[in-house]
Amino acid sequence: MDPLPAFAITLVLITLVSLRYRISPFFTLIGGAVLFGLLAGMTLDATMLGIVAGVGKVFSAFGIIILCGAVIATLLQEQHQTEGIVSDIRRLVKNPPVLAGISGYLLSVPITCCVTAYVMLQPILDCMEKDKARRNILLYLAAVGSIISYALVYPTPVVIPLFTAFSAGTSPLVFDAVTIPLSLALLGGILLFYRWARPDAVIPGNTLPQPEEHPYTAQSDQYTGIHWRAWAPFIAIIVAIPVSFLVLGLSHLGIINFIMLVGAVTAIALASPAVRASGLSKGAKHAGMIIFDICGAGALGFVIVQSGFAHSALSQLTLLIPVILVPFILAALIETAQGSRVVTAVIAAEVLAGSAVVSAIHPLPLILLISAGSCIVSYVTDPFFWLVQRTTGDDVKTVVKNYTLPIALAGIAIFIVAVALEYLVFR
Repeated sequence: MDPLPAFAITLVLITLVSLRYRISPFFTLIGGAVLFGLLAGMTLDATMLGIVAGVGKVFSAFGIIILCGAVIATLLQEQHQTEGIVSDIRRLVKNPPVLAGISGYLLSVPITCCVTAYVMLQPILDCMEKDKARRNILLYLAAVGSIISYALVYPTPVVIPLFTAFSAGTSPLVFDAVTIPLSLALLGGILLFYRWARPDAVIPGNTLPQPEEHPYTAQSDQYTGIHWRAWAPFIAIIVAIPVSFLVLGLSHLGIINFIMLVGAVTAIALASPAVRASGLSKGAKHAGMIIFDICGAGALGFVIVQSGFAHSALSQLTLLIPVILVPFILAALIETAQGSRVVTAVIAAEVLAGSAVVSAIHPLPLILLISAGSCIVSYVTDPFFWLVQRTTGDDVKTVVKNYTLPIALAGIAIFIVAVALEYLVFR
């Protein structure tokens, strides 16, 4: 079968299986890889070898990074130090919606998982507001803020595979010099969207209500200094960046792994003996779930590339639609099928690398186009969607309005910026 219809059939079946059975994405993606390989004319042996190679390639790229982020997150959570971080931010940001959005935005990058950042913040935000509607807005903003930085800021598991595949020697600092202001502008726009769409649910004024039910948050608020132990892993990561680059002379990939190891070692060293062992165990378990899902994406992406999809199907797509739309639409389709932004980035990077699309679009707009596509359809195949639905208690329609729609608007804005950069700056 031609690779393009084989790809379409695979995406449809992945979507249906995900909706019907809600099983681990790893198995749906591995099954999709087997199906696609056979439909595209590959032998079963070649397909299985491609799956193994794809899993190994992704694990080697993300294993250390995600494990370290999960360990940091778990140790902070086990010691209730996340409350200290939020308390420190509260002193600078008095408006609750802004606090929720900024907290999600800041935590998801060093934690290397937007879902983990949300899980850490959810019990704290629950105690900040008695009114259910206003409390839920804080939860939605934390979720959306975590996704915005996760999809745009280097280094996150979404941006790393895209930057590695398409950066062409561009410095990560140059990339973040564009994407950090863009992501902060998007977060500001989302805050305005909530104030316009749900003025009754946005807490007026700048007075942050004092939490009464969460003892750890109350204790953190009574402490007048900075919670240095809570911030220490992140400070260590920041300090390790110039050391690894200027002193040790590491490559980009080496820097990412090195700085995350430094952060994890710092968190482990400062953790109390009572939580160190359990924190490491829980962190490793959480990291394993994330890593295997991403490895499933690597397997599917590698099999797709091995089938010759990039040379045949992409050339057909460029005849039907403008080349600038190809990475955006491809990412949107993959995201719709399986719901993970990291999986979308991994597969898109595998499929597009070496294709004519890469040579036709500047690396920075290209990465932004894929990030934009990964935000367009955050719906029923997205595990984060159901997590937000459970924690807010809202119906599906309300979650779509307050979670799916703002993220889609952010994706459209990123797409517009990418197109403007391509045609107004890089041509």
